[in-house]
Amino acid sequence: MKVGVIDVGGGFRAIFGCGILDHCLEMGVEFDYCMGISAGSGNVLSYMSGQKGRNAKYYLYYSQRKEYASMYNMLKKGSYADLDYIYGTLSNSDGECPFDYTAFVESGKEFRSVAMDAQTGQAVYFDNGDIRQDCYDVCKVSSALPGAGKPYAMNGRAYFDGGIVDPIPLKKAFADGCDYVVVILTRPLSTVRTPKRDRMPAKIIQRKYPLAANRLKMRYHTYNEEIQAAKKYAAEGKVLILAPDSLCGLDTLKRKKKDLERMYRKGWKAAEQIPVFLEQIQKQKA
Repeated sequence: MKVGVIDVGGGFRAIFGCGILDHCLEMGVEFDYCMGISAGSGNVLSYMSGQKGRNAKYYLYYSQRKEYASMYNMLKKGSYADLDYIYGTLSNSDGECPFDYTAFVESGKEFRSVAMDAQTGQAVYFDNGDIRQDCYDVCKVSSALPGAGKPYAMNGRAYFDGGIVDPIPLKKAFADGCDYVVVILTRPLSTVRTPKRDRMPAKIIQRKYPLAANRLKMRYHTYNEEIQAAKKYAAEGKVLILAPDSLCGLDTLKRKKKDLERMYRKGWKAAEQIPVFLEQIQKQKA
């Protein structure tokens, strides 16, 4: 039986998933397959390396620095969030909060992250083999938001945020052999996306990346369609969906510390549903 977890990310709202995965580490909950999109990719990596509390520092403390995310970065570097600072300066072996690459390798868990190829507008999936010590570009390419910055280049290709093209990649998880999946959302389950918020970012990248812009214009449709698929799988008992009941004042780029703390606690509490879900699975298999 192969059990996976998908953390869909969502900028600073992704601290919800951070709380869930930290509590999973405390409870000893084991996932065989860990997929992250955007900020969710960083969350699942710290879960895989067993570093409880590591990502919480990023959301609650480091994110308050201008070097992390600010208009200063936008003006000086062309991107609101400095992905090299987050997944390089802070995360490397000589950084303030290094990622335990050795523990990640020894975990034996499968890793996936999702990005969108800026030229083709297609989803690209990365795995364990795309990560090396002090080279966490898979998180950077998955987190490059159109409108909030430039695409991120990796191996000669430019990429945008994976949440545009495959926001809830259950189809990929099942294709990779998962029997059951825990899906971590960072918006209330009742959320229905509309095209309004994506129109301006799509317009910004339209000339240089027309195919990516087209996918961005259709993100609302992709998200709503994949939410419905997730609900169907949940009704069949194959998926557990965890979602906050409110945004706690957060948005993709909004990050007041008190709001972040509230969302983290919501995630921590929501994780209590996972052992119940896993126990039900075991009873079905018995």
